[in-house]
Amino acid sequence: MDSSNKPSHPSFFSRIKHEFDFISDNFLLLMVGSIITDFGIEMAYTYYPLYVKALGGTVTTVGLLGSIRGIISALTRFPGGYIADKYGRKRILWSMTLLTAFSLLLYAFAPSWEFILLGVIINGFASIYGPAFDAIIMDVIPSQKRGTGYSIIHLLNNSSTTPAPLIAGFLYASFGLVRGTRICFLFLSFTYFIAALLRYRIKETMVDADTLDQWEMLRSLTGTKTFVEGLNVWRRVPRSLLVLLVIEILFAFPRSLNVSMVFYFIEDLGITPENLAIIYSLVSFTILLLAVPCGKLVDKVGRKIPLLVGFGIIAVLNTVIIGSNFTTVLLARPVIAVAYITISSAKSSLFADHTPQVDRGKVAGSRDFFLLVTTSIGAILGGHIYDTISHTLSIYILIASAIVVFVLTIFFVEEPVDNGIC
Repeated sequence: MDSSNKPSHPSFFSRIKHEFDFISDNFLLLMVGSIITDFGIEMAYTYYPLYVKALGGTVTTVGLLGSIRGIISALTRFPGGYIADKYGRKRILWSMTLLTAFSLLLYAFAPSWEFILLGVIINGFASIYGPAFDAIIMDVIPSQKRGTGYSIIHLLNNSSTTPAPLIAGFLYASFGLVRGTRICFLFLSFTYFIAALLRYRIKETMVDADTLDQWEMLRSLTGTKTFVEGLNVWRRVPRSLLVLLVIEILFAFPRSLNVSMVFYFIEDLGITPENLAIIYSLVSFTILLLAVPCGKLVDKVGRKIPLLVGFGIIAVLNTVIIGSNFTTVLLARPVIAVAYITISSAKSSLFADHTPQVDRGKVAGSRDFFLLVTTSIGAILGGHIYDTISHTLSIYILIASAIVVFVLTIFFVEEPVDNGIC
C-alpha cells in the first residue's frame, strides 16, 4: 500500500502545542508577572511578623495591619469592577501594579511600623486592579480550555515549592532580621515594577472602553454608583451564576474557619511538626502532578460533575480525618487538595462561562468583595471556636457545608450553553 494514503496523525508535540496555545500574549504576560511577584512575596513575608515586631509592633499589630489591608482591598472591589468594564482592563491594571511597587518601598525603608501602616493603606487601595486582572483572564482563555487554564493559575498560586523562603533565610543569616527583610521588600517592589512593565504590554480586551482619567477613578471610589452597579449586576446575569456565588460563600466560610487545622493535627492527633512537613510536602507534590490533568478533566466532562465529586470527597475525607492518625492524614490531605483544585477550576470556569464580557469586571469585583468579607470573619471566628468551644466543630461545619453545596449544585448549577459568551 502507498504510504502516502495512510491517515496522518498529529505528533505528540503538536498536540501539546494545540492544547496550550492560549498560553501566549496576554495570558503569558499576566502569568510571568504573577510568577515573579509570587516569588517576591514568599521572600518578603517569610519573616514579616518578626520584622513588624522589630520595628516596634506587636503580634496584635501584625493582625491589625492584615485586617486593615483586607478591609481596604474589599472596599475597592466594587469600583475596581466598574472601572474595568467601563474604561477597560489595561490602564488600571498596569498603573495600579506600579503603585503597588511604590507602596512596598514604604515597607522596605520603614523606620517604624507606622510607616508600614501607610504602605498597607496604599497597597490596599492599589489592589483595585484585582477585578481587571480577573476579567482579562476570563477574556483570554477560550471557553473549551478554561478548566485547563484556571488549573494552571491555581497551580501557580498554590504551589509552595519555590526556594524563596530559603533565600530569605540566607539574607536573614547574612544581614540580620531588619536589613535582610528590607532587602526582601526591595526585591518585592522590583518584581512588581517588572510586572507593571509586562502588563503595560498587554492588549486591551474591551474594544469600546471609554477614556479613563484619574479624577474619574477617585470619584468612583467616593460615590455609591459603583457599589450599586456591583450589586445590580447579579440581576442581569443568569440565575445559575448567583447560585454559584452563594455556593462559593457557603463553602469559603467554613474553609476560613479551619485556620486552626494545623493545631488540631499536632495537639489532638499527635502528629509531629516534622511529620506535618512531610504531609504538606506530599500535598505540594500532588498539586504539581495533578493540577493540570484536573483542569483538563473539567474541560472534557463539563463543570458540574467535577464540582460534585470535589464536594463529595471533601465531605467524606474530612469525616475520616477526625480522630485519625498520621497515616490517615498523609493519605487524605493530598486527595483533599486535588479536590479543592478541581472545584476551583470548575467554579472559575463557570463564572467565565456564564458572565457576559461587559459585566466580567463587576462580577469579579463583587464576588471578591463578598469572599474577602466572608473569609475575614471566618478567620477570626475559627480561632475563637478552637480556643473556647471545640477543636473539631469547625471541621464538622466544613463537612455540613460540603453536603449543602453538593445538593445546591445538583439542583441549581447549570452547564454552559453556546450563548455567545466567549
